[in-house]
Amino acid sequence: GTRVPMEIVLMEKVGSGCHCIIQLLDWFELPDSYMLVLERPERSRDLLELLQEQGSLSEGSAHWLFCQVLEAVWHCTACGVWHGDIKPENLLVDPESGSLKLIDFGCVTFLQSRGFREFAGTQMYCPPEWICRGYLLQESATIWSLGVLLYVMVCGCLPFKNVHDIVSGQLFFWQQVSPECQHLIRWCLGKHPVDRPELEEILRHPWVLG
Repeated sequence: GTRVPMEIVLMEKVGSGCHCIIQLLDWFELPDSYMLVLERPERSRDLLELLQEQGSLSEGSAHWLFCQVLEAVWHCTACGVWHGDIKPENLLVDPESGSLKLIDFGCVTFLQSRGFREFAGTQMYCPPEWICRGYLLQESATIWSLGVLLYVMVCGCLPFKNVHDIVSGQLFFWQQVSPECQHLIRWCLGKHPVDRPELEEILRHPWVLG
């Protein structure tokens, strides 16, 4: 397919510099497609499966996993790569060690500072500006998806039931969540891109620093 060559190019660009990202070991061109050979972490399951079993994570477990996601996103950003589809299904977790890997680079593209109109990620993880205007800034859209992800980790459900809720931005916490964690989630889910933190600010947030 036409998507896979970009996936290969950018997975190679990300390279082996981050243990929180699945590694591309090799690839082959077939007559009508491409075959990617990826590392296969033993015992790992995707985070969605674990959440469906457990309902939600303790804040301690969520913190451990979320910090690894931040490490993966930081590395992608440093390489000029935008993953574009951060969600529990795309996170492999080893339940014993708690180690995490970001997978599925099918929506990946080069990181751009200008507006972006070709979002191919998951609708319930996309920011309100995409729904309203079909337009997003990649880095602030990533921050939004991190806010959705952290909410799902600690609450066990999506923060918004549909696109109308995403646009209205009404956020409720149905689980006991610490004020620091709530603050970080609300900040990431700021209605406008300018209301959201930069990645560096998330890394310095009291909840992340622990």
